[in-house]
Amino acid sequence: MYSPPNRQMLRTPQAAQYLGISASSLNKYRVFGGGPVFCKVGRVVVYDPNDLDVWLASCRRTSTSDNGKEAA
Repeated sequence: MYSPPNRQMLRTPQAAQYLGISASSLNKYRVFGGGPVFCKVGRVVVYDPNDLDVWLASCRRTSTSDNGKEAA
């Protein structure tokens, strides 16, 4: 039998606070793309903190001119 790990899923306001952005910004990312992975459970949107960490890591840059894509 599968036993999921004991972890706390975060709703939008808590996830936004975790990321240091507004809930409105997180909602816009969800609609237009580019934000962290999320799950919908019925009508409730939840985020796994591990997915939030992965998304934050993908946003890392070394300078303001760094667009995040590797030069070929």
